[in-house]
Amino acid sequence: MVPDRRQVEVEEHEQIVERVAAIDVAKASGMVCTRVPHQTTPGKRITRVWEVAATTNAIIALADQLARQGIERVVVESTSDYWRGFVYLMEARGLCVWLVNARDVKQVPGRPKTDKLDAVWLAKLNERGMLRPSFIPPAEIRQLRDYTRLRSDLTQERSRHVQRLEKLLEDALIKLSTVASDIMGASGRDMIEALIVGQRDPKVLAELAKGRMRGKRAALVQALTGRFDDHHAELARVLLDHIDALTTQTDRLTARIEELIAAVLTAQPPQDQSGLSHAQAAQILLPTPDRLDEVPGIGSKAAQVIIAEIGLDMGQFPTPAHLVSWAKLSPRTIQSGAKHRAGTTGKGNPYLKGVLGEAAAAAAKTNTFLGERYRRLVKRRGKLKALVAVARSILVIVWHLLADPTARFHDLGADFYTNRTDTNRKTRNHIRQLQALGFTVTLTPAA
Repeated sequence: MVPDRRQVEVEEHEQIVERVAAIDVAKASGMVCTRVPHQTTPGKRITRVWEVAATTNAIIALADQLARQGIERVVVESTSDYWRGFVYLMEARGLCVWLVNARDVKQVPGRPKTDKLDAVWLAKLNERGMLRPSFIPPAEIRQLRDYTRLRSDLTQERSRHVQRLEKLLEDALIKLSTVASDIMGASGRDMIEALIVGQRDPKVLAELAKGRMRGKRAALVQALTGRFDDHHAELARVLLDHIDALTTQTDRLTARIEELIAAVLTAQPPQDQSGLSHAQAAQILLPTPDRLDEVPGIGSKAAQVIIAEIGLDMGQFPTPAHLVSWAKLSPRTIQSGAKHRAGTTGKGNPYLKGVLGEAAAAAAKTNTFLGERYRRLVKRRGKLKALVAVARSILVIVWHLLADPTARFHDLGADFYTNRTDTNRKTRNHIRQLQALGFTVTLTPAA
């Protein structure tokens, strides 16, 4: 067998760097290591290690010192949120800073584990080009991300308080959630408010139903018959007030997010419209969130989260595959000898994966290409893997929309696969299967 001797291209950032620095960060300090060539002895390196306080003035002084030494690249290990001060202040000083995942810089088994040795090991990996930089969005996208993530956290907190309210009603033997799909809807809210102020007659409470709920009044009378007392009313009041406060805060954050996105879009350089048709020039005027909103499953809030998590500049992700891999929506390929298997996708960005999962679940219910893709995959791969595949397809669409400001979403249609089916091959497959079962097949074309 002729050995495989194909040339492998080395990525641009995998190059030997002469003058490097590395920082192993902690909450109160950071262990700094520099490795530079010896001034007189060729091939020899000088390694220095010292500790720096994680305060603004100390980090600024460190950045000035590294700049004077001509450090070409600084690597910072991403430990919790402690890396932010080092990365932001050194970038402001003009240094080339890489944030690296702690998983990629694990100590070799058998080596002693100390902060000093960790910094030296990180510097050696840095100079040999054995690390990959993490994606850090620009400042305006980072600010937008803070708002969208806080809104997501507050929305989850609101959902937890609604669940606590439902448990409180269950303790009072009120089975409102068995009849109403949303106890915080207009009807459910009015009934809970009436219970709090002292109304206990289930028939009177059932009459508060609105819209389609009025057809369920008989079931509501049974569900609202319980033992709701004063202590339940006091606790329900506290929970409702907290839910209302969280709703107000999320609405406030949503308004602020819309302002920030508008400011980011305004700050972008105007697109060169020379050589574009009138229709293409008109498409540029459509804001990016609105173009993302055209994708099945993506709503206005989902579009805001996607922009906040990956930004608007796709220069960080040369191809859709790079973005999908970074988001951990593509399974890893594991090959050993003649065996090939697919590994897990990995954790990835929880906020991005969460909103893409919700978008995939919504798109799966539509009569579109994405919905048909889900229905084809779910038969043989299961629901979870089918949803991940649809989420990956949505992210690929998002990449194309962000990479090209003139691009608009066009659905391929639910009949995309049907129109591309090779009828002759499908006929041969069915005939082969019937013959394997012992049948003689004769085909007669339909009129």
